[in-house]
Amino acid sequence: MSELKSAYELAMERLRKQDAEAGVEQKPRTDEQKAEIAEVRKLYEAKLAQQDVLHQSSLRKTFDPDERAKLEDDYRREREKIAAARDDKIERIRQR
Repeated sequence: MSELKSAYELAMERLRKQDAEAGVEQKPRTDEQKAEIAEVRKLYEAKLAQQDVLHQSSLRKTFDPDERAKLEDDYRREREKIAAARDDKIERIRQR
């Protein structure tokens, strides 16, 4: 009798099959790539934490609702920019 598979395992099998049919090649990451990706994640996690601190500091300085809304928008955009840069670097590492 075969062992039962979780929904996650079944979904991953379907995705691997779809990738194989589409010609997507699956290459395992090297130890060097894993280390580089971990370093990039750590660096950008620190950048995001720094943005959090700066944002909280800015919010404490103003009580104007319009100014606070602008600060929130700026903060969101900056976080998205940092996350996009992180994801781009990780993808470049994976492509090697």
